[in-house]
Amino acid sequence: MTDERTEDMPECALDWHRAGQGAVLATVIETWGSAPRPVGSQLAISGDGRMMGSVSGGCVEGAVVTEALEALADGRPRVLSFGVADEEAFAVGLACGGRISVLVEPVGAGPDALPEALLADLVAARAKGRAVALLTRPGTGERRLTTGEGDPLAGVIDARMRADRSGLEEDGWFIAIHNPPLRMIVVGAVHIAQPLLPMARACGYAPVLIDPRGAFGSAARFPGETIMDDWPDEAMAALAPDARTAVVTLTHDPKLDDPALIAALASPAFYIGCLGSTRTHAKRLLRLREAGIDDAAIARLHAPVGLDIGAKSPAEIAVSIMAQITQRLRQG
Repeated sequence: MTDERTEDMPECALDWHRAGQGAVLATVIETWGSAPRPVGSQLAISGDGRMMGSVSGGCVEGAVVTEALEALADGRPRVLSFGVADEEAFAVGLACGGRISVLVEPVGAGPDALPEALLADLVAARAKGRAVALLTRPGTGERRLTTGEGDPLAGVIDARMRADRSGLEEDGWFIAIHNPPLRMIVVGAVHIAQPLLPMARACGYAPVLIDPRGAFGSAARFPGETIMDDWPDEAMAALAPDARTAVVTLTHDPKLDDPALIAALASPAFYIGCLGSTRTHAKRLLRLREAGIDDAAIARLHAPVGLDIGAKSPAEIAVSIMAQITQRLRQG
């Protein structure tokens, strides 16, 4: 049985190992051509052959499981390569015609196996929402878990964290990026929020809408969305924006926007955007300075919010906001 919740693979492998069932982690470390799953995708395999996750969308999982069980028996990791030409795609290998390399690592004791303690540290860091990278040099047994700070590969790790992109470096290190989930906090249940929230979700964010005005933040206007009706400063305190959080204020009402902005500027949120004209923003800056916000903090604000693409409709404005957030996330 396969479960597609691939984000939980380290946790699943650790649970199986600690339950005495045996566990193997298989990770896509390199791709060429039309590979079905991106680098960093993982498949967890238990000692009795159960699977969770995916390294190829079903194309080569059977072969990977066979190798994983052998790795569990001998305690040795291995790198597997799969690939075929497009015209042979449905006969054997990858149905998409690409090629992939998969690192298969048994958990626990054994020659160069993935140590339980290291896997437990990774799981603990993920549970705390810390951005970390697990570095592995296939074939040597060298591994280390790092935030990137002070690491010899700090610059490379930082760039990969910003891009959410695991990958194999020329020096042989495979850098597996484990970032906490992306979040977006939207203050103001206005028309722009209606297209913005599903756009954010499509881009991988978990959106939360804040608006204490019941007529605005209703389930009828935002079906299926997470809505908080607390005052923005209270809601922001509860949500605790981190470095993987974008904050967007849309109400035009200083009583709602300003407390949210003050809270956001005190947090490590990577993006803080405010709806409003240049004139409206100038008045906002005066209020923030009167509230004790310094110029360095104010410089973090993106206002008027969104890239200047000539957007007019609520949906177009939402596109411009999502584009600017993406630019900030990926380019720093």
